[in-house]
Amino acid sequence: MEIREVKEQRTLAMRFTTPVSKLSAIMGQHYGEIAAFMQQKGIPFAGAPFALYHNMDMEALDVEIGFPVQKAVEGDDRIQAGTLPGGRVLYTLYTGPYSEIEKPYGELMDYIQKHKLKTASVSYEYYLNDPATTPEKELRTEIYFPLED
Repeated sequence: MEIREVKEQRTLAMRFTTPVSKLSAIMGQHYGEIAAFMQQKGIPFAGAPFALYHNMDMEALDVEIGFPVQKAVEGDDRIQAGTLPGGRVLYTLYTGPYSEIEKPYGELMDYIQKHKLKTASVSYEYYLNDPATTPEKELRTEIYFPLED
């Protein structure tokens, strides 16, 4: 766990609200739709897929998922151009099943309280390998909590 400085990242993403129990199924569909759009338009991928969480309501999770892009691009009626926030972040790398990701989140929250940090209203994750081809215990997820001064 560490505090890092990161640059703002341009993205193409879809935003939706869902119960957390349906999140993985929706994510797979939406990532596929965004990837197909990017390929059709000749937009290169600039990093791993991400999810940006606007709240932590497990019954009505407000989430934005997509891919980083290198430069400003236009979306369409479903896929929108956006950004992941830059600046100071609290960062950790988690390795393990998505079903157990609450553990590093708990550790991050403890660190935030212990060090009296103020966080922005969002957090985001990058998924560094493919759950379709990677054993669950080897899945790698970067977790970011943007910090306020």
